[in-house]
Amino acid sequence: MSNRYHPHEIESKWQTAWEEQGLYKTVEDPSRPKWYALTMFPYPSGDLHTGHWYAFTPSDASARFKRMNGYNVFFPIGFDAFGLPAENAAIKRGIHPKIWTYGNIERMRGQLRQMGAMWSWDREAVSCDPDFYKWTQWFFLKFYEAGLAYRDFAPVDWCPNCQTTLAREQVWGEDRRCERCGTQVIKKELNQWKFRITNFAEELLSGLEKVDWPERVKVMQTNWIGRSQGAEVTFHTEQGDPLVIFTTRPDTLWGATFMVLAPEHPLVDALTSDAQRSAVEEYKAQASLLDEVTRGAADKEKTGVFTGSYAINPVNDERIPIWIADYVMMGYGTGAIMAVPAHDERDFAFATQYGLEIRRVITGPEGATGPMHEAYSSKTEGAMINSGSFDGTPVNGASDKVIEWLEQTGRGKRAINYRLRDWLISRQRMWGAPIPILYCEKCGTVPVPYEQLPVVLPDDAEFKPTGESPLKYHAGFRYVTCPTCGGPAERETDTMDTFMDSSWYQYAYVSPNWKPGETIHADDTPWDQTKGDYWLPVDQYTGGIEHATMHLLYTRFFTKALHKLEIVPFDEPMMRLYNQGIILGPDGEKMSKSRGNVVNPDDYVGKYGADTVRGYLMFIGPWDLGGPWDPSAIEGVSRFLSRVWNTVLDKSKASGEADPDQARELERKLHQTILKVTDDLNNFRFNTAVAALMELNNLMVRFKDQPVALAPIWQESIDTLLLMMAPIFPHISEELWQRRGHTGSVHLQSWPHGDVDKSRADEVAVVIQINGKVRDKLVVALDTPNAAIESQALALESVQKWIDGKGVRKVIVVPNKLVNIVIG
Repeated sequence: MSNRYHPHEIESKWQTAWEEQGLYKTVEDPSRPKWYALTMFPYPSGDLHTGHWYAFTPSDASARFKRMNGYNVFFPIGFDAFGLPAENAAIKRGIHPKIWTYGNIERMRGQLRQMGAMWSWDREAVSCDPDFYKWTQWFFLKFYEAGLAYRDFAPVDWCPNCQTTLAREQVWGEDRRCERCGTQVIKKELNQWKFRITNFAEELLSGLEKVDWPERVKVMQTNWIGRSQGAEVTFHTEQGDPLVIFTTRPDTLWGATFMVLAPEHPLVDALTSDAQRSAVEEYKAQASLLDEVTRGAADKEKTGVFTGSYAINPVNDERIPIWIADYVMMGYGTGAIMAVPAHDERDFAFATQYGLEIRRVITGPEGATGPMHEAYSSKTEGAMINSGSFDGTPVNGASDKVIEWLEQTGRGKRAINYRLRDWLISRQRMWGAPIPILYCEKCGTVPVPYEQLPVVLPDDAEFKPTGESPLKYHAGFRYVTCPTCGGPAERETDTMDTFMDSSWYQYAYVSPNWKPGETIHADDTPWDQTKGDYWLPVDQYTGGIEHATMHLLYTRFFTKALHKLEIVPFDEPMMRLYNQGIILGPDGEKMSKSRGNVVNPDDYVGKYGADTVRGYLMFIGPWDLGGPWDPSAIEGVSRFLSRVWNTVLDKSKASGEADPDQARELERKLHQTILKVTDDLNNFRFNTAVAALMELNNLMVRFKDQPVALAPIWQESIDTLLLMMAPIFPHISEELWQRRGHTGSVHLQSWPHGDVDKSRADEVAVVIQINGKVRDKLVVALDTPNAAIESQALALESVQKWIDGKGVRKVIVVPNKLVNIVIG
């Protein structure tokens, strides 16, 4: 057995041993408190990158720490395996995406095992397995039955040349061109499936108070949901069509001098006059080339076109022109706004651009009523003017009064609006879970019976270079028999958004591939109910903050829908969330192949071993902030592990009686470290936990050949150091634990207890102040009585010098900290 530290020998040995021993096998044990620790599952791209290591290994350390604290920990892993990259690979390589995906999964399984993490491999879930996505389809049918799934027209990015929809990442450049052929992309309306996430807007907001999530994520979700209080008011076109608008400023209704519709608004064509038709059509075409982010940008020049029609303002019966402009979108509100240029910056810019009336209806600063050079938007200062019977009403509180009047006169009503839109789940792709819907000429839209799930993706699909979904051209998949009437029917060829899979995968881990190959029914549950009752919901979730308003919002909606359907007894999926930062390249920039700054973790594992890479990534800085990869700094972690190895295994040269002062110093440092590391790991402060372990080991290196190494505290310190290292450095701690003759894995041991009394210093340095200024220090025994400290302080020669000839007016003693002597 080698006495030198060779990480590769011990790491592969222990990874194999842990698997053979079933050390991390999942067991539902009602006698122990459970801890469901989950980290966001990876996409099987083919290689784990540094970001995976940075996300996964600290999550593993946290899970291991919980296990040593008595929890029955569940830490599963799987693969978010559907998605566009597999389709691109299929087109490029001429293979089925299934082959590419499963090949990558097999490779990544090996890389994940290299980490030495306590993955629950016996509960692995892969979202592209039919036994997984049959339950994804089961959920769709449940949502459909509950009225939460519906079909509606929605815009997509469309390549006119390839005749196919494009994902966001397939649209390149500021002028938005197809990545395959370079044609400028347009927006096109397609009939697609959506989920009514907006039904849960209030619950999604209020539920944020129930969970221990980062405040930043809560704010992002709150803003994304975008709750606004105001009024709905109905204007009418001169043709008699209603135009419902939502406004948060009903007190400014009398200042509406024009209306603006989204270019996609269904009434635009009917409202456009013959004289304006050419200009309107040209503007609509230009707007279709822009995405919503560009259209809504505050600094974008405001453009628009007059439709040639007018509307009637219901509060004063004035005739106002109707325009279209790309800054108004169908995806927010009603796709129609009243424009009040005097009191809205965006409307002011538009009115100024096109010479439209700007009418003040709220007095400005100091009661100003004259011409305006900028919009005045205060909701608390000023009074209503040019507003009929409301003239003189203070603006603070005016909106409520106007709403009451609107409701009394039938002109409008109080309303709440949300920025949140329903979740568009349709994807015009093949590599996703098929939507279990059929279309029959006789029966209309027909859900696939539960007993016929899964609707399986064909293995012989042929991909076109244009990227069109092969499901549209696969006769065996598309053309089927209607289960209701027995006549001909067609399958839905859209597949589901991959966020659908990640919205429920935490449930799948409980009993993955539940009922494999079996016929399933409407009254089934997609997991073993007993296991679900034990493990759910997730206790600790980790992952990137970039998912705050997509995945993390969708999975909350999903659970709230399941709660409403009485499938689960709780309404939040993850009780605690922690977001890691981003690991940057050595140049401080985000890693990318184009920059040439990508760090391959396999290279460093090959050179230093997994424990060193794990420890370095946790030592690099606060986990939630991330930081740049420093090739030289990893050497420090490697040296630390070598020193620990030598401290534990090298024979001490000490002889004689142990020095009680050294023994006390080591005991104090040991308990200080236990308390520090315990608190740090509870709060994801891995960097300072590693620093504390290094400090303890440094003291032990200094004492190694001193007589204290023969005292009982030395052996206690070694064992405790290994126990504290185990969550972060699992392989070396296991090896050294076993070499010390212990039976049973170090990872099955209890976390050490820190004694606060033993961690305290025996002596403290008390600061001596004269009239508030530091003049000296006094070393006294801890918790020395105040009177004794005062007496010793006054007896100091340095103090006597300052009070010579002056009277001591007052002495203030702060125990164990300072003495302030007031003289004069």
